[in-house]
Amino acid sequence: MIYFGIALIIFLIDQGVKYLVATRMELYEQIPVIGNFFLITSHRNRGAAFGILEGQRWLFIVITIVVVIGIIWYLRKTVKAGQKLLPVALSLVLGGAVGNFLDRAISGEVVDFARFNFGSYTFPIFNVADSAIVIGVALIILDTLLESRRNKGNGSDSIEGKS
Repeated sequence: MIYFGIALIIFLIDQGVKYLVATRMELYEQIPVIGNFFLITSHRNRGAAFGILEGQRWLFIVITIVVVIGIIWYLRKTVKAGQKLLPVALSLVLGGAVGNFLDRAISGEVVDFARFNFGSYTFPIFNVADSAIVIGVALIILDTLLESRRNKGNGSDSIEGKS
């Protein structure tokens, strides 16, 4: 199935870049890519997004296992239903979730490296898996909005159409 291939590609890119950062850079070392706006920064995160719930490794592992099983089940369901956008979105989330899961399971921390500065504000450092998850969730929201619009256009979701 092509959608598991998409998840695998995300996973492999994520793990490859994290490996390069972890083995070729010192912790907290920075490489400017676009001046002070975008820097490759070797960083480790023991928490979830933005470092929340730091040190809750087993909680993340259990939650991720449940989420991954749910995504795989729902992905298969959406493919059988002939949907196109939602399976791609779920594939991105799956690849990202498994990428960060492997880091947490093996070392208890996730390798982050993409740092963006907006003037004096520094956006939290992230990685390829995080990006895939965010893009996937955005596509899920988009798919939901488009589906809602299609249903309203068909009258199946309108107040008049409900009994």
